[in-house]
Amino acid sequence: MLRIESLRKTYGSFVALHGLDLSIAAGEILALLGPNGAGKSTTVKCLVGLLQPDAGTVHVDGLDALADPARARRLVGYLPEVARLHEALTPLEFLQLKGRLFDLDDAVIAQRSERMLAGFGILDRKDEPMVAFSKGMLQKVSISAALLTQPRLLVFDEPLSGLDVTTALVVKQLMHEFAARGGAVLHCSHMLDVVENTAHRIAVLDKGQLLAAGTAAELRRQAGQGADAHLDNVFRSLVQASDPAAAAGAILG
Repeated sequence: MLRIESLRKTYGSFVALHGLDLSIAAGEILALLGPNGAGKSTTVKCLVGLLQPDAGTVHVDGLDALADPARARRLVGYLPEVARLHEALTPLEFLQLKGRLFDLDDAVIAQRSERMLAGFGILDRKDEPMVAFSKGMLQKVSISAALLTQPRLLVFDEPLSGLDVTTALVVKQLMHEFAARGGAVLHCSHMLDVVENTAHRIAVLDKGQLLAAGTAAELRRQAGQGADAHLDNVFRSLVQASDPAAAAGAILG
C-alpha cells in the first residue's frame, strides 16, 4: 500500500533523511518511532505532498505520489500532529469544505459526516462553531476529516492527543478495523505502550536513518534485549539515548 525508496531530504547543509526505505502492506499498521528531529515529520510531509524530497520515490497503492501528487492525495487520509481547523466553521461546514475539495457529492458528504460525528459522540454539536470546542473535540473532527474520503492509507500523527480514555479506545479499534478491511495505517507516536498494543510492525528512525524495523519481538532481538523487555528500554537502546534518571537529575540540578 505504501512503498518509500531511497527518500532523501536536506534543509541547506542539514540532511533530514538519508535515503529512507520503508513499506506498509495492505492490512497492516506500521508505527513510526523516533526521537525529536529523527525525520518522522519530514517523511510524513514528503508522503502527503507537503514537501518535495531531493531524491527517492513514494508510491501509494501503486501510484507514484511524487509524479502525480493530486491523485495520490485522494488515497491518503492525513491527521497531522497539530491539526489547524477553520474554527469559525461548524463541524458539518468544515467536513463539507473538505469533501467538496475532494469532489464528493454533498449528499455523500452529509451522510458520512453525520455517521462519523455520531460515532464520536458529537453529532449534537454539528452546527456549533468550533471556536469553543475542546482539544479532544477538535481531534474528533480532524479524524473524521481524515476518514471522510474513504482513503486507502491512513497517516495518523499522534491520533490520541487530547482524547479521553473512551474515545482513545475507539480510535485504536478504528485503526485495527481499517486495516482489517484492507487499508493500511502509518501511525506516528511517542506513546510506546499504545504502539506495542496496536502496531503489527514498528520502524525506528533516528538522525534520518532507519535503525530497525519489525515486530516488537524482532526489535527486542535486534536491540539485544530479552523477550520481556519493555519497549521503552528497547527504543532507548536502539537510539542510544541517555539514562532518563541522569537526564532528569541534570535538568533539576
